[in-house]
Amino acid sequence: MSLKAKNRIDLLSRFLILLVVIIGLAIMQPGAFLSVSNLSQVVFQQTPFTLLMAFGMSLAIISKGIDISMASNMVLSSYLSASYFQAGNYLTGVAVSLGVGVLFGLLNGILISKIKIEPFVATFSVDFVALGLAYVVCDGKYVYGFPDGFRALTNGALIPGLPNIALVTILVFALLYLLTKHTVYGRSLYSLGHNRTAARLSGMRSDEIVISVYVINGLLASLTGILYLARLNAADPTIKGSLTIDSLASALIGGIAFGGGKGSVLNTVIGALVIMFIRNGMNIMGVSTNWQQAVVGFVILFSVFYEYALNHIMVRFADKRGGKSAQAA
Repeated sequence: MSLKAKNRIDLLSRFLILLVVIIGLAIMQPGAFLSVSNLSQVVFQQTPFTLLMAFGMSLAIISKGIDISMASNMVLSSYLSASYFQAGNYLTGVAVSLGVGVLFGLLNGILISKIKIEPFVATFSVDFVALGLAYVVCDGKYVYGFPDGFRALTNGALIPGLPNIALVTILVFALLYLLTKHTVYGRSLYSLGHNRTAARLSGMRSDEIVISVYVINGLLASLTGILYLARLNAADPTIKGSLTIDSLASALIGGIAFGGGKGSVLNTVIGALVIMFIRNGMNIMGVSTNWQQAVVGFVILFSVFYEYALNHIMVRFADKRGGKSAQAA
């Protein structure tokens, strides 16, 4: 079975999971879940924030790493830039936010590629550093009350019927899809995740690629932070919430394998929709936050077993086809 055929089957299977989730929630809560206002709220207002973070998580996992620090990076970068946005100094605010995001992304990349610290340990440590600094800078104070022009960044709609937050997410998706699927950089990224030793021996600048992945993640985290500021109208260190676990779940449900070298940002979109629809359904049904976290944890476990089972089935199918072709010859 060719790689393209495997990717098509994998993508179709993710769509089926999404369809099953939608049908199940529609049966349990037909009136509330299937309303146009609820579906549009989930798809166009809630999912983009998780999706932007999940894109970064996906890139890290494809390169055979992980990034636990993105949500805390988002918190710190948004808080440090909040006062500039509040005063109407938008360019300075954007520069500060993106600069902080890139700085912590660069730190992650150097720790992983140059100092050879395991990605989980490195990003987990940086996560605590960034979040701790956010609380130190915050010192119990909140920055709130942003100009309407800034808030329109998220709440407005340049294209009628399509909120700006959704438009930004679509543009980021298109850019990352082209980057990963149709450039030399993308092919190098998958090669690095598939076999880092072979990639290095072939002359690939593996360290630079790893660093670039985490720098991109820093940019995505800071961009998400700016958009969150515009939506919430306040800089709040607690906005990290469940973004880390939701972005990880989105990537895994989308078929981004922990082994590296496999997956697509298109699949991540499906995974994010699955997670956000599940959370929305649980909110409608009044499920407590604690149980919601348990359910998301179960979904992550399910995605791991599902990935294993799907790969096993495709391998068995390919072996059978190969055996039949050999007999025919």
